[in-house]
Amino acid sequence: MTCWPDSRFIDLLGISAPIIQAPMLGAGVDVMMGVAKAGGLGSLACATLSLEAIREEVATFRAASDQPFNLNFFCHQAPEYDEAQIQRWKSLFKAYYQELDADYDAPTPISSRAPFDEATCALIEELRPPVVSFHFGLPAQEWVARVKATGAKILSSATTVEEAQWLEMNGCDGVIAMGSEAGGHRAMFLTRELNSQIGTFALVPQIADAVSVPVIAAGAIADARGIAAAFALGASAVQIGTAYLFCPQAKISKPHHRALREANASDTALTNLFTGRPARGIVNRVMREVGPINPQAPEFPLAGGVLLPLKAKSEPSGSDDFINLWAGQAFPLSPGRMAELSSFELTRKLIDDYAARAAKNAE
Repeated sequence: MTCWPDSRFIDLLGISAPIIQAPMLGAGVDVMMGVAKAGGLGSLACATLSLEAIREEVATFRAASDQPFNLNFFCHQAPEYDEAQIQRWKSLFKAYYQELDADYDAPTPISSRAPFDEATCALIEELRPPVVSFHFGLPAQEWVARVKATGAKILSSATTVEEAQWLEMNGCDGVIAMGSEAGGHRAMFLTRELNSQIGTFALVPQIADAVSVPVIAAGAIADARGIAAAFALGASAVQIGTAYLFCPQAKISKPHHRALREANASDTALTNLFTGRPARGIVNRVMREVGPINPQAPEFPLAGGVLLPLKAKSEPSGSDDFINLWAGQAFPLSPGRMAELSSFELTRKLIDDYAARAAKNAE
């Protein structure tokens, strides 16, 4: 049995390993079940799912496992749709529409990532998941109170010490310290200062010193070395994302899968092209040619609609030119990159490798 240096997180949730599989598009219930079977916490990204789809995924999980799981939601403020702004944004991509013979004059699709709302809160009261996590802060305090009343533990991500302290004061049972190396959307919500975002291994000890709740380290963690480093700096658990996208149960596109296997760690960058919020992914053609960060991008998530017709035209041929390739900087370190591992096998390997490393250091 692995002896973890800080048991607060596993005691909080009743799991045996302080490893959270990050909520990601493509990592659905099949990935979650393997993680839970191995002793970790599986997570479901719910922002793009309908209420019925969430209900079905939870039912599938519960039919196979009695272990805790995490439902994750975005809690941004839905922006007002500004047709003139969308058209200005779309004009930057007109040449690509012409190149791919996409209908530039057709109505622009709306890229949907729904924020937590009354209907979602009612679903939580119905499903009563053990863990509910949020991205971009927290929803309204009334909803937070109702979620807590179900018995769920609440987690959310912080990219600064100030965000972590705010989350603790507003009801979080644990804080995810999200370093700038992490893949996917930055969780920043009290600041828009992207250039001052802090790396994981500088952020974790500062947040651990600033809050009393368990801290979960996220970003640049893909193997036992990263886990050990996170615990040494005060984390009670780790959240691992991109490493799970190599698992055969992950449902990501072939171009995304190929990019993860062929790219280097230095090939990632933060971009706002795909949704309007900064997110880390592998650099592709549109990021190189338009620039990864563009100040004209509409508010999240409206920016992404312009790229959807380009994706629809190019992706079937295997092109990754116009799709997001979310990845953290440590993705080449994943044990599953060179050898196919299921989510259960990957989680067990992370646990066993950490245990072996800890035992060797104790000699």
